[in-house]
Amino acid sequence: MSGVHHAVLKASGWRLGKRIAGMPVIELATVGRRSGARRTVVLSAPIVEGDRLVLVASRGGSDRHPDWYRNLVRHPRVEVTRGRTTECMTARTASPAERADLWDRVVEAYDGYAAYQRRTERQIPLVICEPCASGDGSA
Repeated sequence: MSGVHHAVLKASGWRLGKRIAGMPVIELATVGRRSGARRTVVLSAPIVEGDRLVLVASRGGSDRHPDWYRNLVRHPRVEVTRGRTTECMTARTASPAERADLWDRVVEAYDGYAAYQRRTERQIPLVICEPCASGDGSA
């Protein structure tokens, strides 16, 4: 589904498909942890606070982390595209305290995340993305 969504975003110049389930959609570019190649995925961002984004590494409640998450753990410098703007961001897994503070807001944005968490024994990570420090390059 991500590939189709990505194609719609690109073809429409981000006029169509920029929200899903009421949440803004972003394109996340990571560096492959083994290949070193650029990898992109379309994701929803349940929390957007200015330049700070919170992403959910749910993989639909799978018992395995999504590849994009495993990539950014290895290479935390990522690129995030929102609309026609792409920016360098640093991604990190929310600490246990941060996750506790954010989880209810994530579920409020999309209650499917609670169902995904019930489906798996792993704790679904929340990822905090913040702008790169000045002078940092891109992913």
